Amino acid sequence: MEFKEVIKKRYSCKKYSDRKVEQEKLDAILNAGRLAPTAKNLQEQHVYVIQSPEVLAKVDKATPCRYNAPAVIAVAFDKNNVFTYPGEKRDSGIEDATIVATHMILAAADEGVDSCWLNYFDPDKLREDLGLPENEEILMLLDLGYAAEGAGPLENHDSRKPLSETVSYL
Repeated sequence: MEFKEVIKKRYSCKKYSDRKVEQEKLDAILNAGRLAPTAKNLQEQHVYVIQSPEVLAKVDKATPCRYNAPAVIAVAFDKNNVFTYPGEKRDSGIEDATIVATHMILAAADEGVDSCWLNYFDPDKLREDLGLPENEEILMLLDLGYAAEGAGPLENHDSRKPLSETVSYL
């Protein structure tokens, strides 16, 4: 699929079928995240693929937003391996993990796999429930699967402000 089509057609799926994501498609999605740029190439992200019923139940306990997706990816980053920017107010952890997640979302769309970015959960509680290291912070969860019959984008999906309202030239 052409990139312009990928970004135009991709939407947040909120109703999944039981169809599993094929391993070769999952590998392509994960590899897109691996190739994402990170500050100073620190690659502080850690990606967790959740597919077992036991661990999906932990996700369901943490958020009502899995929408029956057969796979969920947790994107975390190592808080001890980030680049601190001048001024010491920000570091690269959140933005690098966001770039990784965005690459995977777009790769999923390119593979014909539906997705939804989830951030409605307590990241510290979920990290504990999943048994992840204390130095890692979960940025987001990514539902992955195939849309169930009747699923589709929200009615306002194609509604966008004009560039003149969101862009300024200085």
